[in-house]
Order: sequence, then C-alpha cells, then structure tokens
Amino acid sequence: MSQVVRGVVARAKGAPVTIENVVVPDPGPGEAIVKIQACGVCHTDLHYREGGINDEFPFLLGHEAAGTVEAVGEGVTNVAPGDYVVLNWRAVCGQCRSCLKGKPWYCFSTFNATQKMTLEDGTVLSPALGIGAFIEKTLVHSGQCTKVDPTAPATAAGLLGCGVMAGLGAAMNTGGVGRGDSVAVFGCGGVGDAAIAGAHLAGATTIVAIDLDDRKLEWAKQFGATHSCNAGTTDPVEYVKSVTGGNGADVCIDAVGHPAVYRQAFDARDLAGTVVLVGVPNPTATIELPFIEVFGRGGALKSSWYGDCLPSRDFPMLIDLYQQGRLDLDRFVSETISIDDVEEAFHKMERGEVLRSVVVM
Repeated sequence: MSQVVRGVVARAKGAPVTIENVVVPDPGPGEAIVKIQACGVCHTDLHYREGGINDEFPFLLGHEAAGTVEAVGEGVTNVAPGDYVVLNWRAVCGQCRSCLKGKPWYCFSTFNATQKMTLEDGTVLSPALGIGAFIEKTLVHSGQCTKVDPTAPATAAGLLGCGVMAGLGAAMNTGGVGRGDSVAVFGCGGVGDAAIAGAHLAGATTIVAIDLDDRKLEWAKQFGATHSCNAGTTDPVEYVKSVTGGNGADVCIDAVGHPAVYRQAFDARDLAGTVVLVGVPNPTATIELPFIEVFGRGGALKSSWYGDCLPSRDFPMLIDLYQQGRLDLDRFVSETISIDDVEEAFHKMERGEVLRSVVVM
C-alpha cells in the first residue's frame, strides 16, 4: 500500500520551495523504500530549483542523504529492511561499455527507480538526481543504497552522497593527488573544502586554498590548507607559483565552475600538471584557451563526475576513515535544520554563511 509523507517540492523555476504531501508507492522489482534520517542541502538542489538542470518541474528536492531501508521489492538482494545506507546517484549497471571496460565509476547507464512518486492529485514528481530525499521516506533503486557502518551518524554519513564525495574524489580519484604533491583548490565551499581534505588525506604537502571570502579561507585551513589566497586582493596564479618554487601546482582543482576561475586553474598548474573541474558550470558558459598552451603545458584537463567515485568501494572506506578520526565529516555540518527550513537554508548557502545545512528528520 502506498504511503503519504511530507516532502520539499520545487513547483516552478525560481519559486520558493513548498512542503507537500507526497505519495510514495510500495517498492517494485529492484526498488527500495528508505526512511530518511538526514539530508544535506546541496548546491545542486538549488540548481534544480532555479531551472539550471532541466525544466522537468515539479521537482522533489534533496539527494545527499542517509537513512534506513524500510522495505524492498522483488529480486532485491543487496540490501534488506533495517540496513543503514547512504544514498547514491551512481547505481552502476554492470553492463554498459564503461562497466565492461572495468571502469564502473563512469557507468553510463545508472539505475533509478522505475515507479514515480507523485503529489496527491497525481502530478508526477521528478526526484533530484533520481533520489528526492528532502522527504520522510523515498523510493529509489536498490542499487542507489550503499550499506555503511550504522554507528556513523546520518548527519555525517549522508554528506558522502554528493558534495563531500565530489570534492574528496576530485582530489583523490580524478586528480590522483599523491604524497608530496602541491595542490591548489579554487573555491572553498563544501566541495572545495572536501577537495582540500582529500588532498590532505592523500599526502599533499602544499595545499593552497583560494576564495574571495576570508571567512571561507579560515574554514579551509581547518580541513588541511597550508596556504590561503583571497583572489579579490591577490593574483591567485602568481600566489600559487610563489609558494611552489615558481612552478605552479601539480594539481589545480576548480570547485567553482566559472570560466575565469578555470582559466586561473589552468594558468596556475605546473608543467605536466593536472586541472580538475568539479564545480558545475552554467550550461551557457564557454571558455577559450590558447591552444599552444594546452599543448605546451602538457598534463591533463579533466572533469570529475561525482568525484569519479564507486559508492560500494568509496563510501564504506570513507566512513572507516571518519570513524578513525582521520576524516572530519562533522566539521562540514554548519547547522541542523528541519524539513520546513530548506528555503532559508538555500538563502544561507547563497550568502556563503554555511558549508552545509543538514535536514534532520
């Protein structure tokens, strides 16, 4: 029998979100119902509300979440009722050309639930990133559920579902940061600070935080930044070179997704260095680079999709690091809020007042 629960819905582009009654069907084959315990307020949800992803309104927002499996559908074997899980939006298929090449973190055919959640009048909802977790209970594909240590609090564990994993993975997976490397991170919000934490975990010895907000630069130091630069008062390219022997950084990570910032990251890297784009650009943005510099600098220009993570591999490992005290996920949580406070949390995010507001159910 379907259930009716409260959820956060974006009905129209740019309109304030509303709390609506949402009809959640029983899980069908391959599906699971997850009772949400906590869900982070991620910038991607704001992109959905602003129409920056697509125009398939109304959206059921929220995706960076942890909770408990309540029920599963026919054929589900990877999780069972009572399992504590972090939700992911890369439920690998195992059959696409990327999976068959042994690169499932690029899976081109990830699973989502087949059934749709709706409003009480039957209006079909589009769940953010196929999840929709600003809700008391949500319907997902069972492959979107990754079991982790149940002693980890949901406020911390859920952050691996998107932003923190994106940043950590940009450094550790896409950027391949290693011992003794120098790293520059442009943009020190939640994703950028996670990239700094990932670079620190991977053994980087010089980690430069770059932002326009001195408050954010102070936060970045708490995650492992060894140097900081306010790009509003100091040329970040010259600053990065000044603290890397004049060479530039081995890995430059753009956690903003703005053409001007990307160009700074491109210019601030060392010869044969790597640029990683993890900030989400505006769909209309373009960039122009001197072609001879693309050739002459060598190295690599990479985009990081979800931190190039494999949830089944990375989520449990990162929770273990959290439990060992080596990855301070709690530090990302600026505040905990109720489901009724999501709209104000968006405004706090826009004003740069928080790293993460986390909805607690």
